[in-house]
Amino acid sequence: MRLTSDAAGVYVIAVTPFHPDGRIDMESCDRMVDFYLEAGATGLTVLGMMGEAPKLTLEESRDVVARILARVGGRVPVVVGVSAPGFAQIDALTRMVMYLGAAGVMVAPPGSLRTDDQIVTYYTQIAELLGDVPFVLQDFPLATGVQIAPGVIARIVNDLPTCVCLKHEDWPGLEKISYLRRDGVLTRPLSILCGNGGLYLPEEMARGADGAMTGFAYPEMMAAVVAHHAAGEVDRGQDIFDAYLPLARFEMQPGLGLAIRKYTLARRGIIAHDALRKPGARLTAPARAEVDRLIERQERRLEELG
Repeated sequence: MRLTSDAAGVYVIAVTPFHPDGRIDMESCDRMVDFYLEAGATGLTVLGMMGEAPKLTLEESRDVVARILARVGGRVPVVVGVSAPGFAQIDALTRMVMYLGAAGVMVAPPGSLRTDDQIVTYYTQIAELLGDVPFVLQDFPLATGVQIAPGVIARIVNDLPTCVCLKHEDWPGLEKISYLRRDGVLTRPLSILCGNGGLYLPEEMARGADGAMTGFAYPEMMAAVVAHHAAGEVDRGQDIFDAYLPLARFEMQPGLGLAIRKYTLARRGIIAHDALRKPGARLTAPARAEVDRLIERQERRLEELG
């Protein structure tokens, strides 16, 4: 199964579960995969920025990807983040995960890129390095510091047929989606899947996005928003989104978001522990109480919606 420009729906960014002592929790990986698929995920993305990929050794990365791919069993495509400072590591990780059965890889630009031509050259070299492997261009300037203009994305997509998907995480970035969906800008199809924890998903869908590629401790919200939008039930999708919005907003705190997400997933029984591998943030008792309160209010709102 290869990633294509038809990618749509919700590609959940998977967390990497750990035991409190820092060991990878493979049993929780299995439960997590089952949960994501039951929640409506149409794909998974592993070793993304919220998957603590830089904290894993190459061997650990292989083991996590292999475990998740085995549990998925070909039911949905699995994309693997392979971003790294140098091409040797990108090449090694890409070869490894594609051999294991990944559908494609995701590559973010290094923070050293400054000009439009540098960005285009970088992705041209990435495409040459990856060969026929389909890849996702991750546009996340808040994290990378690299500003990619919509016209530059169009140049990359039009010139590089293996760039099949844009992970759109610019903020604000709705105009970028509208530009790319304008007639004549792109010469071939491109999947646009959005990030930012789903915080702007209703608006992104209205602008022409194909879905989400992000994490949130309640991925069923994102699946419902995308499904209702596809069915023309925009208001119903917005109502569901609004019920989850306070927790989604709270989870988007820079530097603390992953700890909140893992705490919520552990609270739901999906992963055994909310541990982050060091260095990593930990929630204080007041922060955990705030999450608990938001979840309780969310549940009451969902009951009201029926």
